[in-house]
Amino acid sequence: MIKEKLSKKNWFIITLFCFVGGIAWNTENMYFNTFITNEIYADVSQAAILGSMEATTAVARMVALSAVAAVLTTFIMGALSDKLKNRKMFISVGYILWGIVTAMFGFITKDNVANLLNLTDEAKILGTTVWFVILMDIVMTFMGSTSNDAAFQAWVTDVTVPKQRPIVETVLSVVGTISSFAVTGVGSFAQAGTITYKLFFGVLGLVVTLCGVLGLFLIKDPPRTLQREDNSSYWSNLFYGFRPSVIKENARLYLSLASFCFAIISFQVFYPYLLTYVQYVVIPDNGGVNNLLKPSIIITAVLVLVVTLASIVFMLRSSTKKKGVCLIASVIIMTLGFFLLSTSTGIYVILISIVPVVLGNAIVNILFGAAVKDFIPEGKAGMFQGIRMIFVVLLPMIIGPVIGDKACQYAARTIVNEVGAEVIVPAKNMFLWAGVVCIFALIPLYFLVRKGFDNNKADIDEVTV
Repeated sequence: MIKEKLSKKNWFIITLFCFVGGIAWNTENMYFNTFITNEIYADVSQAAILGSMEATTAVARMVALSAVAAVLTTFIMGALSDKLKNRKMFISVGYILWGIVTAMFGFITKDNVANLLNLTDEAKILGTTVWFVILMDIVMTFMGSTSNDAAFQAWVTDVTVPKQRPIVETVLSVVGTISSFAVTGVGSFAQAGTITYKLFFGVLGLVVTLCGVLGLFLIKDPPRTLQREDNSSYWSNLFYGFRPSVIKENARLYLSLASFCFAIISFQVFYPYLLTYVQYVVIPDNGGVNNLLKPSIIITAVLVLVVTLASIVFMLRSSTKKKGVCLIASVIIMTLGFFLLSTSTGIYVILISIVPVVLGNAIVNILFGAAVKDFIPEGKAGMFQGIRMIFVVLLPMIIGPVIGDKACQYAARTIVNEVGAEVIVPAKNMFLWAGVVCIFALIPLYFLVRKGFDNNKADIDEVTV
């Protein structure tokens, strides 16, 4: 019997865990970076920076190592969740621990690290504190990737069929965006110093932990997970997606992932540095926060929001019959937006540029997200989460921030911290490099469009829990 609709309970679980997971990921991806610049580097000398690393380099290393941890975790835990046929415990317990680790970040300070390890040299204190942040970020990533990337994403694949996935991906994208706005709203107070980072991380960590507790009572593994027969070994499952025969048989999956990868790399060129860029470049260049609250700017921002949302709806409706055309158009539109952002730090240019960037990114994420789930072989969702993570996390988060770091250092835009030292901050030329990278997404996308998006899997499974 074909089920055209998800149960209300499953919709609630998908929405809740996507929103709360988005809170945790956005806290890590956006505010650990500002935490490094605003807290760790706030009062260090030029000698300490020269003796350790620049703030942008610290961010790039943190993002890259976090990506490695995310992929390794997803490979190991995704295959394990397939083998044990128990997504529920991986999701719920993972969220509980994920929240606890997030809350612990507020206790990382240079003074605490110096006292713990009995350090006195300022450069060593700075470098060691940065590595403490990176280490804790890796631990947090392990928890998040286990619960969200490995188990939750596989669970969503298990409880849906291809006809449902475009709308599910749309909801996941919208909810993820809302969670990003929520984190930004609260995090702006920490970034401005109105509240402490300790309170900020603590409150958000508590929310994530409580969500995990709810999962113990709400989540059920669907029949297709519980009844699946799997006589293969765990190690065989772990490396399943690397087999040449598997890659050949699932060419559309790997082409989707390759094109998706370039699009995400382009975002990672600037995304880890975005809030720092806004704080230290955009706001000062536009006359301060008060000047940005002028009626003309607010009206323009509202119009931009309306146009962007309307454009996303139009493109999604068009994509039902022309996915390939919409994806190609979205990549081109997003690229043009990046190039426009690289031309000026003026607020009106930025607001106008937001339309093509957000529109293109939304369509790319929704359509590629649905396509990847569709092209994963039935019953092997957990095995392919690690492969997915290589393309959407590992490569983008290693390559993108390094390109962004080099762009920022080349531009050499700096601020002077509390003790007179110059700290490099992001510059607008990072968007130029993001646009260049984005163009490469069109190459695998061309071959994917030639193969077509129609999925031959029949929607005949009963997946209601």
